[in-house]
Amino acid sequence: MGRGVELRILVTGGLGFIGSNFIQYMLVKHRNVEIVNVDKMSYGANPANLKSYETNPRYTFYRGDIAEKAPTRKLVRDVDVVVNFAAESHVDRSIVDPWPFVHSNIIGVLTILEAIRQADNHARLLQVSTDEVYGEVREGSANEHAPLAPSSPYAASKASADMLVGAHHRTYGTDVVITRCTNNFGPYQFPEKLIPKTVIRARNNLVVPMYGSGSAVRDWIYVADHCEALDVVIANGKSGEIYNIAGHNELENLEIVRRILEISNRPQRLVRHVEDRPGHDARYSLDDAKIRKKLGWRPRHRFEEALKQTVEWYVGNEEWWRPIATKKLLDPTPWKLRW
Repeated sequence: MGRGVELRILVTGGLGFIGSNFIQYMLVKHRNVEIVNVDKMSYGANPANLKSYETNPRYTFYRGDIAEKAPTRKLVRDVDVVVNFAAESHVDRSIVDPWPFVHSNIIGVLTILEAIRQADNHARLLQVSTDEVYGEVREGSANEHAPLAPSSPYAASKASADMLVGAHHRTYGTDVVITRCTNNFGPYQFPEKLIPKTVIRARNNLVVPMYGSGSAVRDWIYVADHCEALDVVIANGKSGEIYNIAGHNELENLEIVRRILEISNRPQRLVRHVEDRPGHDARYSLDDAKIRKKLGWRPRHRFEEALKQTVEWYVGNEEWWRPIATKKLLDPTPWKLRW
């Protein structure tokens, strides 16, 4: 550990959306933190996310797969905290092929847990999970004691990982905390996700596909607020506990798209309804009273302003998203509108 460094953190999946935002947040906020980032660089990873930090003496990158035992053991034994973002995370992809989700999201997590158990440094694991493990919430909001009822292969893999983490704590006394967050948005999100996809397609005068009626409700949180919550949990979260993290910005998917089109000065007729996703949950909603009351966290960013800043970021950073944009993202069929 270098001079002045008081906390060494292993971030897994740190070239992805939330992971890279977290690394930037931690390196800027804490001068006594050193980050080791391991990422296998699958489709959702982008080295450009952390290009400006490559020469930072408090940042080190390794290419690797968390499911590989030997390198994971080596990385874990030299850190104080492991923050696990590494995961296959796109629901549509999990429906087409669930096997990579089992590999990364379940086997990968077990590999980390066993590496921690076999080391003698007693590192803490922060397992970054999702509100999707609770499944559809028709009324009210799910607190940390709500039963897990995942609907997609992705959500099931994350729920499985959470249960492994909890069991490891109870059986072996491993220092673990789990966070479950609602939908994130902000800079560096992979372009196939709803908000960047909408911004990019609207910018290119392409229709924006909308699953079903667009009435599915999601709660949205700005990624910087999520990163701050994770920082608080690392420092003050109680071992073995679960903390929900929410933005309290519940909106129908169609409303999100409409707001983006308005910010982008594009017509609402760009929206085209397509066949709904199999097993599409109608609503997710989290009760995050626990983290607010016990750890004193709450989001700082107003949704409207954060969404506007996010739209402006994608518009102004085409050189970032263009190289990783899939053909499907910019496919002009079946419609391309001009005005």
